[in-house]
Amino acid sequence: MSHDDKFKSGDERLVYMANQIATFFTSQPKEEQVAGVADHINKFWEPRMRTHLFQIIEQGGMGLSPMVMEASGQINRPKVA
Repeated sequence: MSHDDKFKSGDERLVYMANQIATFFTSQPKEEQVAGVADHINKFWEPRMRTHLFQIIEQGGMGLSPMVMEASGQINRPKVA
Protein backbone atom coordinates (compact mmCIF):
# COMPACT_ATOMS: atom_id res chain seq x y z
CA MET A 1 0.00 0.00 0.00
CA SER A 2 1.45 3.33 -0.99
CA HIS A 3 1.57 6.44 1.15
CA ASP A 4 -1.40 7.91 -0.77
CA ASP A 5 -3.62 4.88 -0.10
CA LYS A 6 -4.15 5.84 3.53
CA PHE A 7 -5.96 8.97 2.32
CA LYS A 8 -8.50 7.06 0.23
CA SER A 9 -12.02 6.40 1.51
CA GLY A 10 -13.02 2.86 2.43
CA ASP A 11 -14.85 2.45 -0.89
CA GLU A 12 -11.92 3.78 -2.90
CA ARG A 13 -9.46 1.53 -1.10
CA LEU A 14 -11.59 -1.57 -1.64
CA VAL A 15 -12.15 -0.74 -5.33
CA TYR A 16 -8.41 -0.16 -5.72
CA MET A 17 -7.58 -3.50 -4.10
CA ALA A 18 -10.13 -5.42 -6.20
CA ASN A 19 -8.86 -3.77 -9.37
CA GLN A 20 -5.25 -4.59 -8.46
CA ILE A 21 -6.23 -8.27 -8.23
CA ALA A 22 -7.90 -8.02 -11.64
CA THR A 23 -4.81 -6.34 -13.07
CA PHE A 24 -2.67 -9.24 -11.89
CA PHE A 25 -4.98 -11.78 -13.50
CA THR A 26 -4.86 -10.04 -16.91
CA SER A 27 -1.51 -11.82 -17.33
CA GLN A 28 -3.22 -15.21 -16.97
CA PRO A 29 -4.95 -17.15 -19.75
CA LYS A 30 -8.32 -15.56 -20.60
CA GLU A 31 -10.30 -18.58 -19.38
CA GLU A 32 -8.67 -18.32 -15.92
CA GLN A 33 -8.94 -14.59 -15.32
CA VAL A 34 -12.43 -14.16 -13.86
CA ALA A 35 -12.26 -17.37 -11.82
CA GLY A 36 -8.83 -16.31 -10.52
CA VAL A 37 -10.16 -12.96 -9.28
CA ALA A 38 -13.11 -14.62 -7.56
CA ASP A 39 -10.94 -17.36 -6.05
CA HIS A 40 -8.44 -14.85 -4.67
CA ILE A 41 -11.16 -12.70 -3.10
CA ASN A 42 -12.92 -15.77 -1.68
CA LYS A 43 -9.69 -17.06 -0.13
CA PHE A 44 -8.12 -13.88 1.17
CA TRP A 45 -10.84 -11.33 1.87
CA GLU A 46 -12.62 -11.53 5.17
CA PRO A 47 -16.44 -11.54 5.12
CA ARG A 48 -16.60 -7.85 6.07
CA MET A 49 -14.58 -6.90 3.01
CA ARG A 50 -16.69 -9.07 0.71
CA THR A 51 -19.87 -7.60 2.18
CA HIS A 52 -18.53 -4.11 1.49
CA LEU A 53 -17.59 -5.14 -2.06
CA PHE A 54 -21.15 -6.34 -2.70
CA GLN A 55 -22.50 -3.03 -1.37
CA ILE A 56 -20.35 -1.21 -3.92
CA ILE A 57 -21.51 -3.59 -6.67
CA GLU A 58 -25.17 -3.11 -5.72
CA GLN A 59 -24.70 0.67 -5.98
CA GLY A 60 -23.51 0.28 -9.57
CA GLY A 61 -19.93 -0.87 -9.09
CA MET A 62 -18.49 2.58 -9.74
CA GLY A 63 -14.78 2.31 -10.43
CA LEU A 64 -14.65 -1.48 -10.45
CA SER A 65 -13.02 -3.09 -13.46
CA PRO A 66 -15.22 -5.15 -15.78
CA MET A 67 -13.29 -8.26 -14.69
CA VAL A 68 -14.19 -7.67 -11.03
CA MET A 69 -17.81 -7.10 -11.98
CA GLU A 70 -17.84 -10.34 -13.96
CA ALA A 71 -16.15 -12.21 -11.09
CA SER A 72 -18.78 -11.00 -8.62
CA GLY A 73 -21.06 -13.84 -9.65
CA GLN A 74 -18.46 -16.29 -8.38
CA ILE A 75 -17.54 -14.45 -5.17
CA ASN A 76 -19.04 -15.94 -2.04
CA ARG A 77 -21.52 -13.52 -0.51
CA PRO A 78 -21.23 -13.59 3.30
CA LYS A 79 -24.28 -14.73 5.16
CA VAL A 80 -26.17 -12.04 7.08
CA ALA A 81 -26.25 -12.82 10.80
